[in-house]
Amino acid sequence: MTTGPDEPRGADALLVGVPEEPPAPPPRRKRVVLADSRAPVTVLRTVIELEEQTSWAEEVVSGFIRTQLRTATRLALLVMSTLGMVPLLFFLFPDLTGMSVAGVRLPWLVLGVLPFPLLFGVGYWYNARAERNERDFVDMVEK
Repeated sequence: MTTGPDEPRGADALLVGVPEEPPAPPPRRKRVVLADSRAPVTVLRTVIELEEQTSWAEEVVSGFIRTQLRTATRLALLVMSTLGMVPLLFFLFPDLTGMSVAGVRLPWLVLGVLPFPLLFGVGYWYNARAERNERDFVDMVEK
């Protein structure tokens, strides 16, 4: 079987008589915004100063770090003083060491159970304070 010059060959021969699909519409254009033009200039200036680590930015960041450290130190002292008082309490009042609750001696119960709710509560309190300090720092930078 021979084909003429006007007849399709190969894969094109299979598509003879098949209607051609209309071309797909071009993709929609998207607007890319790199910076919010409505943002105040002071915020941009503050962010730039923080990135460039100017003396003012170093002072602001060190103030934030001091605040976080002060919060952590205070709560650590609270935990240490609270847990440190328990052995002192048993030393000063030796009658407490002989007491039992549900068959378990009081010192074992106090030293084995009391620290966990205390540590959980102080940890939760520290997390809330640290997040508030961070929000205050971001608010100060944005203003």
